[in-house]
Amino acid sequence: MFHYAVLLNALGVLIGASVGFLFKRKIPQRLHDILFTVIGLTTLGIGIRMVTQGDDFLMILLALVAGGIIGELFRIEDRIEGIGKKFSDSQGFAESFLTSSLLFLVGPMTIVGSINIGLTGNADLILVKTVLDTVSATVLTATLGTGVFLSAVSVFLVQGLLVVFAKSLTFLTGDVFISDFVGTGGVMILGLGIRILKLREVKVGNLLPALVLIPIFDWLKNLF
Repeated sequence: MFHYAVLLNALGVLIGASVGFLFKRKIPQRLHDILFTVIGLTTLGIGIRMVTQGDDFLMILLALVAGGIIGELFRIEDRIEGIGKKFSDSQGFAESFLTSSLLFLVGPMTIVGSINIGLTGNADLILVKTVLDTVSATVLTATLGTGVFLSAVSVFLVQGLLVVFAKSLTFLTGDVFISDFVGTGGVMILGLGIRILKLREVKVGNLLPALVLIPIFDWLKNLF
């Protein structure tokens, strides 16, 4: 879990977020507004691309429905907002945290890269991802806010756990599992894009359990 590449990735997010936080104060409001719109549109584009990578959309739908019910019962989004109230710019905290966490973690590089570290010690994918995440964290913090800082914890925990349990999770590197995981995350990222553009208030935080459920559903499906 404490592999240097995982630590570097989390540290890269913190560094990028810190740089973005410093720049945020110097960005004029009108420029901030257009950047906010660009981030929203780009998020929509990323979400659409990821959704099209899904393999079994029935499984994705079931995972999102079940995950949404669990998330509503446990009020996950409200809890994230509660953490955000401790920060100076609590408005939009959940958006920035969820957007950055999903963009940093929902993708083949996260799964394959982390499991590769656990199995072979090869950290090349995660090191490349660290550079990408650092740059992204700068832009996201400058536009969306301080929730990006907390996403460093998500990066450390999720990738660290994948490294630790790599030998038991090799099935996740299968094409179907990765495709449906990415597709599920894509639907959520689409929801964030809609939310960032203020088209509709989508409680994406309450859908987070779907990311845990989708590989389980795919695994159960493959048993029959």
